[in-house]
Amino acid sequence: MTLLNLTNDQLLATTRAVRKRLDFDRPVPRDVLEDCMHYALQAPSGSNAQGWHFVFVADAAKRKAIADLYREAFAGYAKSPMSAAAQHADDPAMAGTQARVMDSAQFLADNLHRAPVFFIPCHAGRVDAIAGEGANVAHASTFGSIIPAAWSFMLAARARGLGTCWTTLHLMHERKVAEIIGIPYEQVTQIALIPVAYTKGTEFREARRLPMHDVLHFDRW
Repeated sequence: MTLLNLTNDQLLATTRAVRKRLDFDRPVPRDVLEDCMHYALQAPSGSNAQGWHFVFVADAAKRKAIADLYREAFAGYAKSPMSAAAQHADDPAMAGTQARVMDSAQFLADNLHRAPVFFIPCHAGRVDAIAGEGANVAHASTFGSIIPAAWSFMLAARARGLGTCWTTLHLMHERKVAEIIGIPYEQVTQIALIPVAYTKGTEFREARRLPMHDVLHFDRW
């Protein structure tokens, strides 16, 4: 299987959230997805429980139904203080970047159904109703036992010329999405919805990030 000529550091620095450069017209073979999954399954899992499940959705009708729910959720997100447009409002230097992020997010919402494959990582059990001091542990343990595997999949996909984008807005309609693809909602938690497609071109740059000294802490806050 053909791999891009990337060093480990290049792979880590250029695995972008790809939206506008997804090639919606090129199919993604199942064997490529399974090859990426081989490495995803090598990720760490809390207590080695491996309570993960991974759903690929290629059926066009199911993708459209899920994408319709995503668009409905995106409409609310776009007006909320959580949207990309509302982030870094106190930093004029970030205005252009955030506008581009919001524009590409809108593009993805409008075209999500066109992605040839959706990747939905899930984890056995639910932590919705857990409250009190144990809630943080339960949530951190659950998400910490599936997100590394999903990220490993995304890195493996990048190395094979595929683009991905971590999204979560479909979780506003998690139960409905579960019904569309047969996930047992009461027993399984969906974590994300990740469109997967080959990219238009394979060159990606490092992103602009906040200065390290603004976010790095040693020994104390």
